[in-house]
Amino acid sequence: MSTGVTISSISDYAILGCGSVGYAVAEELVEQGKDVFIVDRDESRVESLRDQDLDARAADIRDAEVADLVADRDVVLILASDVESNKQALEHIRNADDDQFVVARASDPVSGDELSELGADIVINPSSVIAESALRALESGELEYNAGNLAALVEETSTRLAIITQDSPDPDSIASAAALQAIADHLGIDSDIIYLGDVGHQENRAFVNLLGIDLVQWDEIEDHSVYDTVALVDHGTAGEMELPVDIVIDHHESETEEGVEPEFVDIRPNMSSTSTIMTKYIQEFDMNVSEEVATALLYGIRAETLDFKRDTTPADLTAAAYLYPFANHDTLEQVESPSMSPETLDVLAEAITNRDVQGSHLISNAGIVRDREALTQAASHLLNLEGVTTTAVFGIADETIFLAGRSKDIRINIGKVLDDAYGEIGETAGHSTQASAEIPLGIFTGIEISDDTRDTLLELTEEAVKRTLFDAMGVEGSSEGSNGN
Repeated sequence: MSTGVTISSISDYAILGCGSVGYAVAEELVEQGKDVFIVDRDESRVESLRDQDLDARAADIRDAEVADLVADRDVVLILASDVESNKQALEHIRNADDDQFVVARASDPVSGDELSELGADIVINPSSVIAESALRALESGELEYNAGNLAALVEETSTRLAIITQDSPDPDSIASAAALQAIADHLGIDSDIIYLGDVGHQENRAFVNLLGIDLVQWDEIEDHSVYDTVALVDHGTAGEMELPVDIVIDHHESETEEGVEPEFVDIRPNMSSTSTIMTKYIQEFDMNVSEEVATALLYGIRAETLDFKRDTTPADLTAAAYLYPFANHDTLEQVESPSMSPETLDVLAEAITNRDVQGSHLISNAGIVRDREALTQAASHLLNLEGVTTTAVFGIADETIFLAGRSKDIRINIGKVLDDAYGEIGETAGHSTQASAEIPLGIFTGIEISDDTRDTLLELTEEAVKRTLFDAMGVEGSSEGSNGN
């Protein structure tokens, strides 16, 4: 078929074999104003089609002459239920004209491959189409059912709904919380978005400030008993808050605390972000999504998928497409290009100076830090160094070693690397391209932090952390402080 012709401009179609599938296609094409010519060997069926004002002719599609009958058609759809007949019809058409666009019906993957080899431009398998349609219907029905249960639970709130994010919330967690808050408001329920740690990363602070998302620090709340419904979004537990959890929505599987049995759980590892899940709920509730929430959710999806370059699913793309027209793209650009704080610049400078590069792996000690989110930015920046595919930057704060890891090496799962290295002695989290670890300082040194012990502490920590991590990465030995020059 000529590459200069698009399907939307085509008006001439031929359908060979007009059973239930062929008839359904013919009806749709005629409805669209297309010129359809039908060939079927069943004369009574042909008569019936003619009675419906369809252009039909009785002939066996296996005959070579049929190719001449449809020679003037731009598109030929071979849709008989007998695959062998379809193969013969396809061979005749390709022998007569190699330019026609041909769609052929298969019965299974094997016959599909055979039809492709014979020259079909598109092969369809009704069984697969029906299965996909059934799965889409199931997914839609499940979402409708879940949305009903979520609404019923939220509406039972008599005072306020607590929406708990990650301790130091990232864009996906913040956006998901903002979406649930919008749903609660749609249902007439008051709510607060709550976090335990801090919003340290410059992008995350810009994100919250520019969009006007109101986050409440747990320690600043005077009366915790006001929350009679608790929801966790993109977050594992609420153990430190000592609140019973009613709702959990996440795209990561997490270990449930003993005795915690939320009434509503929606965890979907097949989606790359919780923002995608919340977008589906926004659509199901048929809400008018605000510019702020749409912008937040779109950024949450983009951040979690590295701008659709990591673990992106069709659901993420369709959610992003839905949000795109409602989002403020000037705000997105501002969020993605925040100014760098002096603290972050100091940490980055320290990490650059202390970098140890072994092959394509880089580990650096940023020393004692005040803003541990700066470690994440340093790890991301160092990943741009030539020849470096995996980075890990660590620093000490509050008698804890905080470590941020990044990787663009498809052979390495940085989340697993950190878990192998420190999982038994600290807390780790993350996935294949980004991860973090928190390790109690005393495990490595047993020394209290003071001005007198600072240098010794950094030395001992650096040696222990680097050795353990390089071993987990599979690097044999180190080059004593090589800085990659």
